[in-house]
Amino acid sequence: MEFSAKQIATFIQGEIVGDENATVHTFAKIEEGIPGAISFLSNPKYTPYIYETQSSIVLVNKDFVPEQEIKATLIKVDNAYESLAKLLNLYEQSKPKRVGIDPLAFVAETAKIGKDVYIAPFAYVGEHAEVGDNTVIHPHVTIGSGAKVGSDCIIYANATIYHDCRVGNHCILHAGSVIGADGFGFAPTPQGYEKIPQIGIVILEDNVEIGANTCVDRATMGATIVHSGVKLDNLVQVAHNDEIGSHTVMAAQVGIAGSTKVGEWCMFGGQVGIAGHIHIGDKVNLGAQSGVPGSLKEGSRLIGTPPMEMKPYFKSASVYRKLPDMYFELNALRKELNELKQQLNK
Repeated sequence: MEFSAKQIATFIQGEIVGDENATVHTFAKIEEGIPGAISFLSNPKYTPYIYETQSSIVLVNKDFVPEQEIKATLIKVDNAYESLAKLLNLYEQSKPKRVGIDPLAFVAETAKIGKDVYIAPFAYVGEHAEVGDNTVIHPHVTIGSGAKVGSDCIIYANATIYHDCRVGNHCILHAGSVIGADGFGFAPTPQGYEKIPQIGIVILEDNVEIGANTCVDRATMGATIVHSGVKLDNLVQVAHNDEIGSHTVMAAQVGIAGSTKVGEWCMFGGQVGIAGHIHIGDKVNLGAQSGVPGSLKEGSRLIGTPPMEMKPYFKSASVYRKLPDMYFELNALRKELNELKQQLNK
């Protein structure tokens, strides 16, 4: 499929600088541009590439001012990155979609399957499970008995949705993700650890995306809840009875212990660890590898273990690197002080 600069500019409400009839049929990074491709420029670090890219069209922010001649046709928009996302979504939606249940899939007779659903070979849909309209289920997916999956979802290969769990509309579960495994609940006894049955469920609201091999555990009682618009990267662990606020995002390997509430619009860097039974306020930003032992107030921007404000943390980090030299200097000063004391005593 080909699109002209004029068509693209109309769709994203942009301003054309150059040939409005220039056409593209694919996407490319600006540094790897080829004729017939559309690229974008939003990070100033990549500005030099715009003067040499072979891409036919480049999306740029409205405040971009070229310093030399550019061969490509430019489309100026408020936010080049957001406009690219709109075009990529349009591109994905234009792809033909498969529908129907493959003969090699297993779907229980009591399951309810919506319209225009695709269920791939070797997928399993259990008793009394429900799958909404236009949802795509890839090979080896397991949807347990009584589980419900909404409309317009994509469930990738080997993802597992345990019994009775709920997945909203427009959700994406990537390969190997597990929704509703037992929470980590054990009672210590003289003979060892006795398992506490986990009788709750998981609820994923609309527009949630779960990364590959990420786990959201079922509640001991009640529900572990991931609210609308949450995006979890790969290898994230959300423990039993947690509640994740709307539009919060977490990078890879974040771990959240049980019964913790995380607010809306939070951003956690990779490998952040959150203790259990605490409350994280709205719009909290945590830098990578932060360890959080207690509750945090709304709007905090922290890093470290225990977390502190960004500026003091990086000042402390610069001092930390100097500690070996400071240690030797301190010992030398102590030795010199002791020698002076001895001389005064004489």
